[in-house]
Amino acid sequence: MSTTVAVTADQLLQPPYQGRRCELVEGEVRMMSPAGWKHGEVVSTIHCRLAPHIEKHKLGKSFGAETGFLIARDPDTVRAPDFAFISNASLPTSDPEEAFWPGAPDLAVEVLSPDDRTGEVSEKIRAWLTAGAKEVWIVNSQLQSVTIHRSATDISVYAVGDNLVGDDQLLPGFSCTVAELFGSFVS
Repeated sequence: MSTTVAVTADQLLQPPYQGRRCELVEGEVRMMSPAGWKHGEVVSTIHCRLAPHIEKHKLGKSFGAETGFLIARDPDTVRAPDFAFISNASLPTSDPEEAFWPGAPDLAVEVLSPDDRTGEVSEKIRAWLTAGAKEVWIVNSQLQSVTIHRSATDISVYAVGDNLVGDDQLLPGFSCTVAELFGSFVS
């Protein structure tokens, strides 16, 4: 009988994991391959649309791809969305000392890669929402769609031709077309 020892968030910061693309799910390290260029371009576009709006309106903090969020303890889970946002209402009075942000962002954006499996994506959505995210955006370049999950039952799907409008409580005043997120990929 073999037993697997759970890895902790602190251990994830040490060799052999340090500096490698991975997430920690219930103590299990999951390695991730580098993203392809299309994925990177869509992530960059999302960041370029959301971050300036957040900064201009002083809505909170935005985080780039691969920022780790410690969303569960014992066993530890550290997830790294492609983009994240924490509103002022959710920010602590001082920045955390931990290497990973403690808790979920208010908004976690995941851009699908060609090798993402449906079960893994569903697992991420559940994890983010369970940890306290108010919205999880699943951005699908192949379908050119954005699916916004606010709960297990409050789900909205937007396609090219639709306009994404920020929730008044989370991203007031934000608006862009779905097509803008995909740029050269829109067919």
